[in-house]
Amino acid sequence: MSAAQALWSRWFKSATPESDALPVRLGRRASFSTGTSANQATSFDHPLLAVVLILVVWGAVMVYSATIAMPDNPRFANYTHNYFLVRHTASVAIALVAALIAFQVPLETWERIAPMLFIASLVLLLAVLLPFIGKGVNGARRWISLGVTNFQPSELAKFSAVLYAAGYMVRKIELKEDFIRAVWPMAAAVGIMGSLLLAEPDMGAFMVIAVIAMGILFLGGVNARMFFLISSVLVAAFALMIAFNDYRRARIFAYLDPWSGHNALGKGYQLTHSLIAIGRGEIFGVGLGGSVEKLHWLPEAHTDFLLAVIGEEFGLVGVLLLLGLFLWLTRRLIHIGRQAVALDRVFAGLVAQGVGIWMGFQAFINMGVNLGALPTKGLTLPLMSYGGSAILINLIALAVVLRVDYENRQLMQGGRA
Repeated sequence: MSAAQALWSRWFKSATPESDALPVRLGRRASFSTGTSANQATSFDHPLLAVVLILVVWGAVMVYSATIAMPDNPRFANYTHNYFLVRHTASVAIALVAALIAFQVPLETWERIAPMLFIASLVLLLAVLLPFIGKGVNGARRWISLGVTNFQPSELAKFSAVLYAAGYMVRKIELKEDFIRAVWPMAAAVGIMGSLLLAEPDMGAFMVIAVIAMGILFLGGVNARMFFLISSVLVAAFALMIAFNDYRRARIFAYLDPWSGHNALGKGYQLTHSLIAIGRGEIFGVGLGGSVEKLHWLPEAHTDFLLAVIGEEFGLVGVLLLLGLFLWLTRRLIHIGRQAVALDRVFAGLVAQGVGIWMGFQAFINMGVNLGALPTKGLTLPLMSYGGSAILINLIALAVVLRVDYENRQLMQGGRA
């Protein structure tokens, strides 16, 4: 294990009770003895479920707040005031049912179907580029129309990338010191997926998938020199993508000087109004429903810039609370993964940690964009922003992590996962 990987392990070790037993936490009724009843111990992580539900419910409230005045805009004159709330609530209901089903699926099954799910994601990413299948919005072709709703294949691609990368590391774990045989096949697969995403274009989703793959390589124990070499190549590749693309380069310049006359009404328009919204919120906010920026000033207030509305209505206190919830969520997911690895369930552990990296990194990017700390990038706030595909896949992924925790607890009680 490299020094960097050892440091990562020590950072998360504080979440584990000090005990000679395996580092598995069973909750308030936890016990490492054989005397604990199966009904008490074999459960799942209730605090994790509670935090997820808090984020989902809070997100639904904020989506309603951000969209309630949209019908006053001539573009949305045919919509009712609760149009987006009804659709978002329906998406959440469907996603919860799908998550409940996903929770019933053993991790062995997910490991078996991971390559097929990855291939299916590639097929859908290719299909979305076809003019008679893919649906274009604002110059981007990212959705497949299903009649009553649209499906975004890039969300499925994130989940399939987690499963594929985890399964790949399990299969190739004995080759992790051999750069060519251990890394390049997965790099090629991720590269193909990234090429299809860039053709949409959706650089944000590609960044998330690249970070997921790199994180799983790191946690899977790939040689540190390999890891930093790949990281350097990846950073250089993204820099070149920005340098040789006029649109992305303009986004960077707008980020560096959003208040200039040219940028404030152009590429920096969303960023300046996001900062205005957060500035208006001050410490305690203007109150739920009191946002002014959502009144047709801030574009995409219910999707990419939902945090700006939260900042305006709940202030610094609300933003810090949200940040704390996502930090706790990410750490909990990583901890569940460490529990699984300690029980010699490497695939399950890497899946849980991969989902933690995904949720944490995407939330970090979205918050950084809203706060002006990062260039504008079209990534939603996990579990909260409007979007049926994202909510569906996010809750399925978290259900799989709850299943990992459930199987961990079974094993600790001497049962089978």
